[in-house]
Amino acid sequence: MLHKSSASKSNGKHHPQSLIELHHVDKYFKTAAGDYHALKSIDLEIGGGEFVGIIGRSGSGKSTLINMITGIDRPSSGEVLVGETTVHTLSENQMARWRGRNLGIVFQFFQLLPNLTVIENVMMPMDLCNKYPIWERRKQALNLLELVGMHEQADKLPSALSGGQQQRVAIARALANDPPIIVADEPTGRLDSVTAETIIEIFEGLVREGRTILMVSHDPGFLHRYSRVIWLADGRLTAEPQFVAE
Repeated sequence: MLHKSSASKSNGKHHPQSLIELHHVDKYFKTAAGDYHALKSIDLEIGGGEFVGIIGRSGSGKSTLINMITGIDRPSSGEVLVGETTVHTLSENQMARWRGRNLGIVFQFFQLLPNLTVIENVMMPMDLCNKYPIWERRKQALNLLELVGMHEQADKLPSALSGGQQQRVAIARALANDPPIIVADEPTGRLDSVTAETIIEIFEGLVREGRTILMVSHDPGFLHRYSRVIWLADGRLTAEPQFVAE
């Protein structure tokens, strides 16, 4: 569950029907050429149970936007609320605990630990957050691997798997602590079309179970699968479709 942090206050702006809210969010990065304005006055609400596509060209601010939501980065100004937690006010230790219990993150490059087996990779977030007793963790991990069709590969190393198989394992790992929100950054970018379709079907099943999924992409191929699309261009929300072949 997403509870209010003892270190954070909601200041009355949170809407009960919204799971994620950004209020007037700006993000600047310092560069040799001066400040780069990556996000510009973002106001956004996302409800529970949505399958949201975040789409735009390279450099449009897609990854920066999800980094605000996941707490990987912090806004230069504005507010980020997830549930009743004001994410940007958490300390690094509070952030790590909050993220481990409330978010599942799926990366384009899988980021499985090569020296751990498949099931050990899935169990790792459970070990870090201690949400389940030690004796339950392997069973929980096997159930998640079965959900993504990878239980028969449980004791293999990631190097023995294809890219699509590794991404399935990464999804199982993202679900390890039963988070209500899954954030996926270009999860199909390195996969063939058939494997990418399988990944989208897994996400659709998770949404039917009540999870909220935010998927970053520049690919128009899955537009009809999202319940909602957020378009980004030059750091701003836009009503205009933004596509580019990459």
